[in-house]
Amino acid sequence: MDSEKAEIMAENEEEAGEMQAFLSQEDPSTTKLRAVSSGISRKYVFSVSINTAAAVGLVFVNKRIFEDDALRRAQVTFANLHFTITAATLYAVSAPPVNMFQRKAVSFWQILPLALSMNLSVVLTNASLAFSSIQFYQVARVLVTPCTALLDLWLLKKRMPAAAALTLVPVCAGVAITSYFDTASKAKDTTRGTGPLGVFFALISICATATYTVLIKKYHELTGCQSAQLLLNQAPASVLVMLYVMPLIDDLTVWRNVSASTWAVILMSGAFACLLHISQFLIIDGAGPVASSVVGHAKTCLIIAIGWMCSKKPLRDGSLIGIVLAVGGIIAYTVVTMKKR
Repeated sequence: MDSEKAEIMAENEEEAGEMQAFLSQEDPSTTKLRAVSSGISRKYVFSVSINTAAAVGLVFVNKRIFEDDALRRAQVTFANLHFTITAATLYAVSAPPVNMFQRKAVSFWQILPLALSMNLSVVLTNASLAFSSIQFYQVARVLVTPCTALLDLWLLKKRMPAAAALTLVPVCAGVAITSYFDTASKAKDTTRGTGPLGVFFALISICATATYTVLIKKYHELTGCQSAQLLLNQAPASVLVMLYVMPLIDDLTVWRNVSASTWAVILMSGAFACLLHISQFLIIDGAGPVASSVVGHAKTCLIIAIGWMCSKKPLRDGSLIGIVLAVGGIIAYTVVTMKKR
């Protein structure tokens, strides 16, 4: 009898061990899904980190370049160099073995209006940075959103929800306040602020960027291209157009006296621009436009904060109120519009 009990207990223990082993085994599909999710998460975090670092680096490196009064008179050539580096990089990452995206050809004449719009946007935006403080430049950029909304209403007859329209009121008020305090000349203020020319370039660059944003939406529908595919087509077209414009607008003689260290900074700027474009595609593909908007707001706040610290302005300066209003309003606009979708 004792031997029978011992056999039964041994069988029960064996069955329990088999059951435990079975339960502890994970479904292979679940394991694969976890591995893929972990890979996407790491890729997303890496893309966000690169995108943020490139955006911040690009603004401050470009500001350093435009401190040279001579290079301020060569805005088209500077932008053309960026387009050339961007086109070469996109061509490289779309080729084997990288194959980041598939190329899709669009005719030169079809892409030309978009390329011209991009040229104006980039050149005028750089000019705005050249003649403005970093914090005003970055705060003024948030006006692209209300300007794009107005163009959508005017050209595409797309109406904006009332709640979203109300959030743009503090955006516009914030930019106006920042503009006033940043352009106000004070004898005791030794920092280099924003001049009237900087405000002028900021306003027209906002209009140009908003137009480019609206055209991008239309070209996505017309061509069926992704953002990377469109950029690969329009960057070479932009380079070609600018080659004809450079002798008419820029003072090309300034490049004769550019030092080796300045050339190194210019090439660094081009590298930051490429990293910014590529990481932006990865963020949108990996997490969607909502995540891209959130990352954009984080970059805006970071650039403004660093620019404020570099300017050594006191916290009691009135432009701080404008910055809070503008950034807070644009974040609220994003939240409202995302809920409506």
